[in-house]
Amino acid sequence: MAKKDKDFVKEVTSREEDYSQWYLDVILKTEMVDYAPVKGCMVIRPYGFTLWENMQALLDKKIKDTGHKNAYFPLFIPESLLQKEADHVEGFAPEVAWVTHGGNEKLAERLVVRPTSETIICSMYAKWIQSWRDLPVLINQWCNVVRWEKTTRPFLRTSEFLWQEGHTAHRTEEEAQEETLKMLEVYREFVEEDLAIPVITGLKTDKEKFAGALRTYTIEALMGDGRALQSGTSHNLGQHFAKVFDITFLDQDDQLKYVWQASWGVSTRLIGAIIMVHGDNRGLKIPPKVAPVQVVVVPIMPKKTREVVLEKAEALLVTLGEKFRMDIDDRDYSPGWKFNEWEMKGVPLRLEIGPKDIEKGQVVLVRRDTGEKFFVKEEDLDSTIEKLLAEIQDNMFQMALEFRTQNTTQCEDYEDFQKIIADRRGFVRANWCGHEQCEEKIKEDTKATIRCIPLKEDKMQGSCLCCGGEAKETVYFARAY
Repeated sequence: MAKKDKDFVKEVTSREEDYSQWYLDVILKTEMVDYAPVKGCMVIRPYGFTLWENMQALLDKKIKDTGHKNAYFPLFIPESLLQKEADHVEGFAPEVAWVTHGGNEKLAERLVVRPTSETIICSMYAKWIQSWRDLPVLINQWCNVVRWEKTTRPFLRTSEFLWQEGHTAHRTEEEAQEETLKMLEVYREFVEEDLAIPVITGLKTDKEKFAGALRTYTIEALMGDGRALQSGTSHNLGQHFAKVFDITFLDQDDQLKYVWQASWGVSTRLIGAIIMVHGDNRGLKIPPKVAPVQVVVVPIMPKKTREVVLEKAEALLVTLGEKFRMDIDDRDYSPGWKFNEWEMKGVPLRLEIGPKDIEKGQVVLVRRDTGEKFFVKEEDLDSTIEKLLAEIQDNMFQMALEFRTQNTTQCEDYEDFQKIIADRRGFVRANWCGHEQCEEKIKEDTKATIRCIPLKEDKMQGSCLCCGGEAKETVYFARAY
């Protein structure tokens, strides 16, 4: 490897040396993102934004397939609307950005820059919903939100981020609960099948639930450093907001009733999850289903045969580009430098072609996930690429699942629990009495929180990890982002 190639790889800190710096090195070096002039904000560069667009397209289809439609609501929310729901305003008050002036004039009423849209959407639903015939209302919006965070990290926690938020209204509690769990399953399917990230689905504790919600459900993923990431949430809002905003309807029995509501959302923090779950010391590894570039063509071009090789490479790009997301690297760098750069960018497959390959009617394919190299006849390229991309997608999920399994511990002793959280991290499965005092003590002692009460797992035998009292639930603990 040439010195220039070695230096290229050295520019990324190893995960073992400093995981946080590795993360920042990778996202900056691969041009996923850059820091904005506004503290705590990020500029998502074309490579990162294309990844988001691919994710958005897949999830948007799943959302629409369940009967939801997209709409858009204002960025600004009058202070009076936010103040209507006490729990809600208390939950968001520390993170709210305020607009106090319009031009040079002081506003008669301060405006909130949208931290989430429950309040303004509820004010509209109160106008739109009159009868049971108007229900259900199934609306989603793709937008940005602002939460004035003290500590930020690109994608994972920024003052402004992109997301989708679904807001629905229903006749009955049963329908709202069905909606809540249905969308949780949509998220699980999307994150596991499209992003290749295994998740645990579960219920948040009352202490950790969304401000103003009746119940909050979550999908929790384990990052490469053993910390958890809340990767999506779905909330049964009950009738709290309906009563505050007077969202009523005349039911079939001629009784005036409050609607039942649900809301749900995922954000650009899922890009951070992809980076931290799949990335390695060579950089990104992006699942084929969402990769901005699925196959990169790297022509090996000695001066004498440069035109012939480039012409052949461009012909392959045209033919295969109808089916796969592809790019060609014809820049004047050494092949080794290009290999390093595209590996760092996490492109699932690299297609190499040189003069000798042209003579043999073949190309070389290299997998990013395993490094395996294949010599493939040109006539078999289409089917081989399709097969390999499917295998890479599945393998990336299996590798992430194996990592989670190896870093999930079942624990019954509090001292052991504290050591695991401090030394190994990962998920710890343990019993909990259900009391907030124990939940707070564990967080104070270890910085670990209850990530969720899993939905589809048997309860452990034994007593509460913290107090030794009767166990009400088996839960997952972890330190989290």
